[in-house]
Amino acid sequence: MLKRTLLQTLLAGTALAFTGLAALAQAAFDGPTTGPKAAEGKTIVVLAADMKNGGILGVTNGIEEAAAKIGWTVKVLDGAGSVQSRSAAVGQALALNPDGIVINGFDAAEQAAALEGVTAAGIPMVSWHSGPKIGCDAPGGIFANVSTDAMQVSDVAAKWAIDDAGGKPGVVIFTDSTYQIAIDKADRMKKAIEDAGGTVLEYVDTPIAETSTRMGPLTTTLLQKYGASWTHSLAINDLYFDFMGPSLAAAGIDGKGAPHNGSAGDGSEAAFQRIRTGQYQAVTVAEPLNLQGWQLVDELNRAIQGEPCSGYITAPALVTEEGLKGTEGNAFDPNNGYREAYAAIWGK
Repeated sequence: MLKRTLLQTLLAGTALAFTGLAALAQAAFDGPTTGPKAAEGKTIVVLAADMKNGGILGVTNGIEEAAAKIGWTVKVLDGAGSVQSRSAAVGQALALNPDGIVINGFDAAEQAAALEGVTAAGIPMVSWHSGPKIGCDAPGGIFANVSTDAMQVSDVAAKWAIDDAGGKPGVVIFTDSTYQIAIDKADRMKKAIEDAGGTVLEYVDTPIAETSTRMGPLTTTLLQKYGASWTHSLAINDLYFDFMGPSLAAAGIDGKGAPHNGSAGDGSEAAFQRIRTGQYQAVTVAEPLNLQGWQLVDELNRAIQGEPCSGYITAPALVTEEGLKGTEGNAFDPNNGYREAYAAIWGK
């Protein structure tokens, strides 16, 4: 019940969200306490959608840290942000004949045909953000899809924009239709803004993998089109704001000026730094990426040994400049003993 209570706190208002972040970071681990001991000497492959994505990188780092503890070998294959490269990576993973595979940050439906080969080979799969259904028995033969509740993440981000604007924001929403979950998150934010009486000025579908080249000119175009009516941006990932700052600065907008930018995931290191220094991003709704990496290893250990998945769902946190005061580090990494808890389950 802890994670539900804290999510309700986050949704209750931005002032309470600062407390929610601190409380969530210090709360006792509310994940699994029992499970199978470590399967020895396993090799797993991480199929990363795009290692330039801070969320995917953070989860991969967590997987590698957890694998070192459980005694497994990890091979990371980078899909480099394209469907074709991800297809090739699945083929490479099959050729390696690993003991397990982690789908990291792409929609399993996109690679349905390729992943049928993984299922046919009897290789257990777990995932991070592989589709709308989270938890156990996700589509595509996935044992467990690890994520926060994406709709609650979207609600938190949208509510921040509504409150920050005094009730009637003028919002541009950035999403990527390559991923069904990205569309679902963006649609949820759009509905929340409009239901509150705000305005969605534009719903922009632009690939995450091309933000480095698209976001500069796109930002300039949107400023010319909407001017001061563009008060807030909401994006389905922090990466959209990695490349917006120079265009805003060129237009004479300082780091804390409008449009105020907020992300419905995932809490990248770059996003934390922008928020901490007041540079063109006001908030992110962060996931405990490193913890989720440990959970993926734990779920795969369960799958390999024919045990049920844990069903654990982690809680997000609204990260603000105010909430970061007095803190160190640029990641939401709860100090709740999760490493020790998983190590105890594994007998390590």
